[in-house]
Amino acid sequence: MRLPRGSIFGILIAAGLIFRPAAAEVTAARIVVVTNNGWHTGIVVARADLPRGALPETRDFPAAIYFEFGWGDREYYPAPRKTLGMTLGAALPSPAVMHVIGLDRLPATMFPGVERIRLSLTENQFVRLVAYLDGGFDRRGAARVHPSGHGLYTFSLFYPATGSFHLFNTCNTWVARALVAAGLPIRVSGVQSAEDLMIQVRRLALPP
Repeated sequence: MRLPRGSIFGILIAAGLIFRPAAAEVTAARIVVVTNNGWHTGIVVARADLPRGALPETRDFPAAIYFEFGWGDREYYPAPRKTLGMTLGAALPSPAVMHVIGLDRLPATMFPGVERIRLSLTENQFVRLVAYLDGGFDRRGAARVHPSGHGLYTFSLFYPATGSFHLFNTCNTWVARALVAAGLPIRVSGVQSAEDLMIQVRRLALPP
């Protein structure tokens, strides 16, 4: 039987089968990072912070201590060379992919030229963010989904994703929705470009 849209992890949270923090732990800080390379944004989380059972695809990266998640058009995002046809096609609703980058050291040392904004989440906010990321994988009822292709780096992979990519629902819109799912004061409407999102995210940044 095919499960309704959403992940097993999200269903288990709703059913109370995954550990929920006690009231005293609700304010515990979890640090996540929003990355910006100028056109694309992503979310970085630490493996050590992930709740048990969440994001089973991360097992494909046994040496990683951090994971960056990005979302985008199935044809355009993975293509090493973008064509005009791909660009025009990406403006219309089309299937999406999830890009997972397994980082074996701090993101700053792997991608020194990328903007990184550190955000502090409570434990509850972090669990909600992870549930959103987990639900972004199109598993079609399976416990985990296999990669759909090699990633943009030797240490990354693409996976089938939920949702439909188009001009008004870009990778940056997806990250905005992730932060809203966590409970952060981010406006999704009007977010298309990376800068549309980062203007808002910088206001929530932790001090350097």
